[in-house]
Amino acid sequence: MSFGTSRPVRPLILDDIRGAQKMLSGVARTTAMEGSRYLSRLVGAPVHLKCENLQRTGSFKLRGAYVRIAGLSPEERAAGVVAASAGNHAQGVALASTLLGVRSTVFMPLAAPLPKIAATRDYGAEVRLHGQVVDETLAAAQEYARDTGAVFIHPFDHPDVIAGQGTVGLEILEQCPEVRTVVVGIGGGGLAAGIALAVKSVRPEVRVIGVQAEGAAAYPPSLRAGRPMSVEAPQTMADGIKVGRPGDIPFQIVQELVDEVRTVSEDELSSALLLCLERAKLVVEPAGASPVAALLSDPGAFQGPVVAVLSGGNVDPVLMQRVLRHGMAAAGRYLSLRVRVTDRPGALATMLTVLSVADANVLDVSHVRTDPRLGLAEADVEVHLETKGPEHCAEVEAALRTAGYAILL
Repeated sequence: MSFGTSRPVRPLILDDIRGAQKMLSGVARTTAMEGSRYLSRLVGAPVHLKCENLQRTGSFKLRGAYVRIAGLSPEERAAGVVAASAGNHAQGVALASTLLGVRSTVFMPLAAPLPKIAATRDYGAEVRLHGQVVDETLAAAQEYARDTGAVFIHPFDHPDVIAGQGTVGLEILEQCPEVRTVVVGIGGGGLAAGIALAVKSVRPEVRVIGVQAEGAAAYPPSLRAGRPMSVEAPQTMADGIKVGRPGDIPFQIVQELVDEVRTVSEDELSSALLLCLERAKLVVEPAGASPVAALLSDPGAFQGPVVAVLSGGNVDPVLMQRVLRHGMAAAGRYLSLRVRVTDRPGALATMLTVLSVADANVLDVSHVRTDPRLGLAEADVEVHLETKGPEHCAEVEAALRTAGYAILL
């Protein structure tokens, strides 16, 4: 079941994915599937979370990387492998190579998060930092492959990789045989293509829905055009699905077997990540939370039982802090206001008393006294508050206005 660099590519079939599952026995974990009461109530049907964030290396990427490298010829293995990635694929290739006794070199962008660089090295790869953007990193890795003869391991555009990722679909069918809808994030398309092929080959009536970030949604225009199209300068916090162009091989499968591709906003991604952390007690990266974001944005659109694939949990702590703040703001649990007060002793304390009575938690306070719009005896106070939700935000603003304060939003 190997597709080497010099052999023609034939269509993937279910037996390829079953072969990959046997190959991955004892290597990749059969990850847990957890029910979500909150999402089940929201959708009106059972919702289960397929926890690939708990996979070895923290994402599904180990599956495809291992199958791809295991299928290399002895000569190809001796030449080593090379990959380009900002995180998940890098770690998957590093561990897979180490397990198979193959030398690996991974090119990562200069701005790659330090924890991901350290993890990739710990898994056994030689890490080379190159390029400000992933395209530059990719070009450096491909040049290295040409110069050294190392085999380039593509993150999604290879049949062996897709077969490995498709083993997630086989596990879904085993763990939730009554499933009616599978929701999965899409970047280049390897995971969605593999899952769709596995699931539809056994249960063609099951709907497979892909999810992309609005700022990196290459699949909707590609599907309309009937061929892979590029998105210039994709922008999203969800690095795992921040891909500017679908892979040629996964695109063909997605086009044929994925029933629908939806998009989600950055606010919806933040809210989904926060929900996974608070309600499911799961650390999930933004890309991994994209299926949950789709459920939150339009819960009535999904026929249950639903399985949402949490594809990864490798999130940089600094990004996590920012995303959580963003998610709380999107959920109406942060409120930032500029309030005009009289510039006299005790004025700030009086205003803070109003906020205290309204049960708003003050996180930060700063004065503005140099704005030309202010009167001689006026000052603006910028306050950042923690609240209990949108209704509480409205109550806090109403309390300030009732007390006679002008609010400049």
